[in-house]
Amino acid sequence: MTDLLQNTNVNVAGRFLNLFKPRDIFLHDGKSLRRFTIGAGIQMSAALAALVLLAWSAFATVQAIALMNGDVAQMQRQLARMEASVAAMRDQARSHAELLERRQEFLTRMLSGDADADQLASLLPELERFPHNALSENYAEVDGMQQALAEQARDVTLQRYRETARLVRQLGINPARFHGAATGMGGPFEAVDADNADPRFRELFVSWRRLEQLEQGVTAIPSAQPLRTSSNFTSGFGVRSDPFRGRAAMHGGIDLAGPVGTPIYATADGVVARSEWNSGGYGNLVEINHGEGIQTRYGHLSRLIAQPGQRVRRGDLIGLMGSTGRSTGSHLHYEVRIDGRAVNPIPFMQSNDMLVALQQRSQGPADVALGGPSGGPAAGSR
Repeated sequence: MTDLLQNTNVNVAGRFLNLFKPRDIFLHDGKSLRRFTIGAGIQMSAALAALVLLAWSAFATVQAIALMNGDVAQMQRQLARMEASVAAMRDQARSHAELLERRQEFLTRMLSGDADADQLASLLPELERFPHNALSENYAEVDGMQQALAEQARDVTLQRYRETARLVRQLGINPARFHGAATGMGGPFEAVDADNADPRFRELFVSWRRLEQLEQGVTAIPSAQPLRTSSNFTSGFGVRSDPFRGRAAMHGGIDLAGPVGTPIYATADGVVARSEWNSGGYGNLVEINHGEGIQTRYGHLSRLIAQPGQRVRRGDLIGLMGSTGRSTGSHLHYEVRIDGRAVNPIPFMQSNDMLVALQQRSQGPADVALGGPSGGPAAGSR
């Protein structure tokens, strides 16, 4: 076996040496013939150099491919980041556009004049929390216009509120009574206190809601004359000489004299609380609840037309003038009450645009029609 391996090695070595045996090269330049001999050492050195060069070329090629693959991967990562950035910008621009649409719907409904508070509260725009970018900058003009419109609407709303509140105070009524729990608007105000609401639009909503509550409350304030025909103003509000007892007594309303059967009208929207005979001196009495603690009473009627529980509007016919109860002649005893306390009806009949003017006061004969409940406890019958 050893001999066989030795023979095999000798054969391989022999073949290898045969590859690099000396070789003669003849060159003929046309005149002479030259001979060159390349020895085995030179051939082996050249072969080794070629092998090294080939190995280096292969290594360099592999390295170049690896680097190229790395650059491609890096470029792919950069491209992915750019795509993600563009997608984020697109999402931000879309969110900005949706916010502008929400603001526009909020403003449109508010300025329409028939807005619903619950709907407006649900449409209240959120605070803008995303950064502007090149795409969303296209909305800058619309954004500025909406902000300006919101500020203008808020200023107008506050001005209207101040003017209306001033008129209400002139009647001795605190506007705050119209912003109490009775308004039933706890939900929307709780909603607009959320941290994510845009404070500028929240302020506008709160101002608008306060004005709406006040203007709705004004409908509860008597704002018309109970008579549409000429009548005599025969007795005012306050202490007077009682026509039956001849001594000082409190008169909780005013007396307007006229023919029996003269139509009597509601002076504000409300619900009829009583339409009945009253033994306290009113005779046939219609009492209307207008909400917010405000009532009106119409006494001495010859006929009751409005029925208990009936909802009436300002100017609806509720009865006919007469002389029932403690009365010396046909007239209407008209009262305005706030929280159960009688107040002077005259300012309500004279107050600016909100109320109609008091009928022209006319002078009557000495035996003018007077009446009404006495100044005793019965006067406050409820």
